[in-house]
Amino acid sequence: MKTVPVKTIVVTGGSRGIGLGLVRSFLARGHRVALCGSRAGSVREAAAELDVLAMVADVTDRAQVQSLWDAAVERYGRVDIWINNAGVSHSRAPLWRLPAGQARSVVEVNLLGALNGSAVALAGMVAQGSGHLWNMEGLGSDGRTVPGLSVYGASKRALTHLTRSLAEEVPPGVSVGLLSPGMVVTDLLTRGYSPEELEKAKKVFNILADRVETVAPWLAERAITRARNGAHVRRLTPAGAAVRFALAPFRRRELFTD
Repeated sequence: MKTVPVKTIVVTGGSRGIGLGLVRSFLARGHRVALCGSRAGSVREAAAELDVLAMVADVTDRAQVQSLWDAAVERYGRVDIWINNAGVSHSRAPLWRLPAGQARSVVEVNLLGALNGSAVALAGMVAQGSGHLWNMEGLGSDGRTVPGLSVYGASKRALTHLTRSLAEEVPPGVSVGLLSPGMVVTDLLTRGYSPEELEKAKKVFNILADRVETVAPWLAERAITRARNGAHVRRLTPAGAAVRFALAPFRRRELFTD
């Protein structure tokens, strides 16, 4: 089996959810990892548990994102892969009922945060002569709409456009791609449902979704081995979703048991 060189990887939003799952998976493969999170408590917990560089950083503030890059380079010498994973969702509600603060937060974290991370990472990678940037897709990236999640979907649709455009801008040696984890059982997936709505939604989630511990290793391996310009790594394709629905009557899955 071909040996993969040790990489230095930065994961924003890496102290919880799929981001933390990716961090653990990269470490298990022998790579060096730096992460940031917006919550001091979860960042402290990650730092105490794992051999990582962990920082509290607000991705909507480019200066804080730059500090993350600088700290990673100071400790590890360079950054090989940067993953813009930080993201938030909002209450499930039509736009006209959605509090302005929630709408603004989603756009700022999901889009402005990725813009900041992309700008900082690509500038550093161009200067060092190489590196790969991954942006994390989500609901809406493929144009699919879900009532009540219009702002979140719009932010992810814009992120996909941004990434494809960046892939045409970067010089040789630097590359950009998209990671699509599919449905992952985290707070981001289940937020905003009433108890009754969530019970109905779980029927679909149990068919299409996977737990973090299933998705993260799969995604981490491909984030390393498929890091080339214009790459699009998708965990759940339309064909794959169709197969899962076809098999659902014969394969019972329960992802929400304790």
